[in-house]
Amino acid sequence: MTNIKRNPTRTVKIGDISIGGTNPIAVQSMAATRTQDIPATLHQVEVIEKAGADLIRIAVDSPRDVVALAEISKSATVPLSVDLQENYRLVQKVAPHVQKVRYNPGHLYHHERNKSVSDKVAFIVDQVEKNDCAIRIGVNCGSVDPDKIGLFAEDDSISPMIASALEHCELLDKSGFTRYCVSLKDSDPANVVEANTRFAKECPHIPLHLGVTEAGMPPEGVIKTRIAFEQLISAGIGDTIRVSLTLPFDDKGDEIHVGRQILEDIYAGRFRSVPANMGSGLNIISCPSCSRVENEAFIELAHKVREITQYANQYNLTIAVMGCRVNGPGETDDADLGLWCAPNFVNLKRGPEEIGKYTYDEVLPKLKEEVDRQISKINLIEIDQAT
Repeated sequence: MTNIKRNPTRTVKIGDISIGGTNPIAVQSMAATRTQDIPATLHQVEVIEKAGADLIRIAVDSPRDVVALAEISKSATVPLSVDLQENYRLVQKVAPHVQKVRYNPGHLYHHERNKSVSDKVAFIVDQVEKNDCAIRIGVNCGSVDPDKIGLFAEDDSISPMIASALEHCELLDKSGFTRYCVSLKDSDPANVVEANTRFAKECPHIPLHLGVTEAGMPPEGVIKTRIAFEQLISAGIGDTIRVSLTLPFDDKGDEIHVGRQILEDIYAGRFRSVPANMGSGLNIISCPSCSRVENEAFIELAHKVREITQYANQYNLTIAVMGCRVNGPGETDDADLGLWCAPNFVNLKRGPEEIGKYTYDEVLPKLKEEVDRQISKINLIEIDQAT
């Protein structure tokens, strides 16, 4: 067995479980169905519960979602975490129905721009304290606090994330609220390792939730996640985890099974070697099928993208397939080619440049044309370098 000395973080209570301290690493997942579809979401929660989840996250983006959450929470047998979107004020209505609230510092700018971030955080804290909830400060590489990005070098995507997390930890601490954890997520496992290692060194007392965001489809998504978790958890970093995979709704429990298998392997000393070519060749990132996805066809599209681009495996290309308007625009900006999916069409992008909007059927041949153009450019560059 591997002797792992966990970081001495404080304990954070979430409903009837606790994370951090000497507590076992908790494994969680997120409901993928639209929250306001109560029967579908209840079934999804049941699937994840049966898989052995310690915690389930649900997204809330509208008053109808709040009404649905109130019904769903009555049947849940594990603690629920709500994922606040841009409208932070919804916390007042959802906190009575959950045990944990997750907010993204980068999303606190979308509403009431004349109000300070500190005032918005104070409002969130007031509501969670009234309702006996914990908080997760969830920093995501695709939606970083805009005030932090300009403070660092253009090619440094990690420091702005850490700066944002530290600022919000300070805001919560100053308010006297310490019942929180932090997550710093990226689609690149190397960035996840660096961000969490640096944060844990500076704040070893704060529990960390680990995850590789938009890890993609199995088996690649599992490999990316395993690489990050093996390096972090073996170093004592990490108090709760989520494996974010693009899966059909009925298979969402696999995120829990995979997470527990990775933990079991780490503690048993069964580590997988990192392939020498990891990070080169075709890299498809896709967000997990969560309740923010506005068209379930996104899941099938992601798998079709992987199928039709297999011929480009040896080329260093990143294709991002994103299922919602929350992370879609930002995450696809950094990819060579990106598809972010609206309810009835797909935005096809070349880096930050939008190529056009296409139906779900039309976008695949358009994507292949763009892949061919990218390959031609790569080949020309290689020819020039050779001569």
